[in-house]
Amino acid sequence: MKLFTFGSKDIGIDLGTANILVTLKGKGIVLKEPSVVAIDRKTGAIMATGNEAKDMLGRTPEQIKAVRPLKDGVIADFTATQLMLKNIIQKVGKRYNVGRPRVVVGVPSGITEVEERAVEESVIQAGAKEVYLIEEPMAAAIGASLDVGEPSGNIIVDIGGGTTEVAVISLGGVVVSHSLRVAGDELDQDIVSYIKHELNLAIGETTAEQIKKRIGCAMPLMTETPMEIRGRDLADGLPRNMKITSTQIEEAIKESVNKIVEIVKLTLEKTPPELASDIMEKGIVLAGGGALIQNLDKLLSIETGMPVYIAEEPLDCVVRGTGKTLEDLERLKTVLINSRKRK
Repeated sequence: MKLFTFGSKDIGIDLGTANILVTLKGKGIVLKEPSVVAIDRKTGAIMATGNEAKDMLGRTPEQIKAVRPLKDGVIADFTATQLMLKNIIQKVGKRYNVGRPRVVVGVPSGITEVEERAVEESVIQAGAKEVYLIEEPMAAAIGASLDVGEPSGNIIVDIGGGTTEVAVISLGGVVVSHSLRVAGDELDQDIVSYIKHELNLAIGETTAEQIKKRIGCAMPLMTETPMEIRGRDLADGLPRNMKITSTQIEEAIKESVNKIVEIVKLTLEKTPPELASDIMEKGIVLAGGGALIQNLDKLLSIETGMPVYIAEEPLDCVVRGTGKTLEDLERLKTVLINSRKRK
């Protein structure tokens, strides 16, 4: 019994730009929150994290600042990231009676050594016993149930909040990968500026995200879908309601979507021929929130001439991958960036 309680103290974290997800060995995903922290400017103490803090974005009084500590998949605000990780590990620790856990964290593939160390330090200071880092596309591939250990090629496209990660994986390693700082957040920005310039209406990021989720598309939908939105009229500064259509949103995000398509094609061009033929056969797997943009799979399939599949529960692939890695740490040691043991 003692062994089991020790084993259940392992935590997997997807440290995303938009969301932070935590999985606990034997329990599955136990926490899913926006990567936002509200901090008291005077004391530096945390007021709130996650949903509570996200509701404060753009609405805080002077003494409180609500920040997204990760930008484009990397740590932009080290102190806030540390506080957030500490808060989250403690939250999970209290709720599930976790002592000093072993932690596997999913990080972007373009991460520098300095940033790697920053993540490790944060997690260690939050009370972890050992920290392992795994590249997000690798974690996403494991989470999407691709057999990463096989000597055949798989390609994963993980479109998160801050980055789009494309990786060709074989024999437990990343053979070719590209990281693009165009992803969900960029699409939200595209929608904000399109509505500002074309419709003379100011909307916030939260509204833009809702629009993207509801009517965002990479190619025209079978039937054009309208949506009622509310914003501030830039002419008179008063609130105004307006209808917007899926065709307009397709136009708004077109440029960024094309960048994502191009990075996938570039990765395929750089893939060794033996692996390319495996990929032709198996197709491309889409993970991350961006996988849910309507018709993106169709567009990618047309542009690459390959079948494209959306992973099951694409938002949870990375965190599920960190969890599966923990369950099989010995076999999957090779996929970790830092197999260094911490005492």
